Amino acid sequence: EVQLVESGGGLVQPGGSLRLSCAASGFTIRGYVMAWYRQAPGKGLEWVSTINSGGGTTYADSVKGRFIISRDNAKNMLYLQLTSLKTEDTAMYYCAQASTRGQGTQVTVSS
Repeated sequence: EVQLVESGGGLVQPGGSLRLSCAASGFTIRGYVMAWYRQAPGKGLEWVSTINSGGGTTYADSVKGRFIISRDNAKNMLYLQLTSLKTEDTAMYYCAQASTRGQGTQVTVSS
């Protein structure tokens, strides 16, 4: 069974940092494009970042320069480093491979 489990969310003050992790099981992430999405309260799903099998990355304009996506194929893990967090980054964050998503990890940015 393909499964993605996110962790690392929490409550952080504006300007703070968090590192989100995504553990994959049931398949090997090597060779796959992996992505992070988020959904803020009352809003639709928003694409955040993608990393391809070669390590190439793309980011939404809203997070470019502040978030870093990475992968560890040996550990079958995907990561998202969040820095310079803003209140508008508050959302449930999901990792995804194609149409498969995890249950998400909540990030709340508040003073």
